[in-house]
Amino acid sequence: MSKDDTLQQVTTNLSDWYLSSRDRLTKASSPVFNAPRTEAIDHFRTLGIPGRGNENYLYTDVQKVFSQPYKRHIDPQKIIFSVEDLFHCDIPELDTELILLVNGWFYNNRPPLQILPNGIIYGSLAEAALRYPDMVKSHYTKYADHSTEGLVALNTAFARDGTFIYIPKNGGNEKAFQIVNILLSTEDLFVQHRNLVIVEEGAVARIVVCDHSLSALQYLTNSVTEIYVGKNAELHYYKLQNEHNLSNQFSSSYIHQERDSRVVFNTVSLHGGIVRNNVFVKLNGQGASNETLGLFLADQNQHVDNYTFVDHAEPDCTSSQNFKGVLDDQATGAFTGRILVRQDAQKTEAYQVNNNILLTDEAQMSTRPQLEIYADDVKCSHGATVGQLDENALFYLRTRGIDSREARLLLMHAFGHEILKQVSVKPLQERLEDLVDKRLRGELSRCNNCPVQCET
Repeated sequence: MSKDDTLQQVTTNLSDWYLSSRDRLTKASSPVFNAPRTEAIDHFRTLGIPGRGNENYLYTDVQKVFSQPYKRHIDPQKIIFSVEDLFHCDIPELDTELILLVNGWFYNNRPPLQILPNGIIYGSLAEAALRYPDMVKSHYTKYADHSTEGLVALNTAFARDGTFIYIPKNGGNEKAFQIVNILLSTEDLFVQHRNLVIVEEGAVARIVVCDHSLSALQYLTNSVTEIYVGKNAELHYYKLQNEHNLSNQFSSSYIHQERDSRVVFNTVSLHGGIVRNNVFVKLNGQGASNETLGLFLADQNQHVDNYTFVDHAEPDCTSSQNFKGVLDDQATGAFTGRILVRQDAQKTEAYQVNNNILLTDEAQMSTRPQLEIYADDVKCSHGATVGQLDENALFYLRTRGIDSREARLLLMHAFGHEILKQVSVKPLQERLEDLVDKRLRGELSRCNNCPVQCET
């Protein structure tokens, strides 16, 4: 069977699964989730699972991942464990509001929605859709385009739960919000969750997302996150991917920014089998600024693919993209970054850079920075490098009495520090620095404190 035939078969199987599960889905879900399902599955049938013929997925073999026989569930499975005994994110100084998802479902060890005195609401998206349907409806599916992205259409067709964070006008919180996504099962599993973040006008939010897999099985995650940032609002969003090598993740994040808003979106990929990160940004108001960053470390046969699309829809906006990768062994990586400057988006400033280090002759990196400009009063640049460690810098360090291994580690750590220093939450920055150092030294197999000793 050809790859095209295999992709079509996977698409057909998932469509049939939807038809057989439709009544259970609609009965168990809020009308907010149900409203776009039919349209979404129709788009998925047309778009299907993206293959190598899709220009945006040129470097990632999606068919290889989706053709595996994962177990799929419409309803949450009962998993009971002690969060404190099984898992904790080792950042003791990081005082956070915790949201825990297990296999894509809000874990019911606490009320499904927390409402703080200052009007902040956070917890389960399924519960928020039932209790605040108008609020959720005004943003749900408004930014993630299921008419052009097959994996987003698939997620929309099956969406049941995920995380929800709402920051009211001029609101804020001293604590950061920490979203912990845990994969824990006795069978290979396909997981889909949907997330919604609303930061109203003048509000400020900090969000930390940690992805972990805690059992040595094959996982596939297809997640979609929609983020709205209102006028003069500010969001710092940090995502740490630290799953084992049998875990495959397709993550699509959509960021919609209004006038004078500010967003920093930073993804650090430490572990995972096949990891694909999609980040779509729309600067929809004059004076908005966005900084999208990424650092990934890959070895063995891991594959990490970062795709970004920044849409300058209004004038006087600024965007900056900076992605760095370190690849060892037979690892492969990819970066595709596209900046669109529309005709009316005069006085745009947009910058994009992708730098990568290959530690072996077998490691491979593909990079495609792209500019599409229709305005004439702009400052835009892009660039990419793929190379090895600087031999002159290595020689300099050796002459200062530093051995070869430590010299290489120092240069690699300095290479990644440019991304990590943008983390404004100091305890998190220090912890990420430590995790990256351990990862480069080969001392971090995955979640550093997990008592489940997986061999992957």
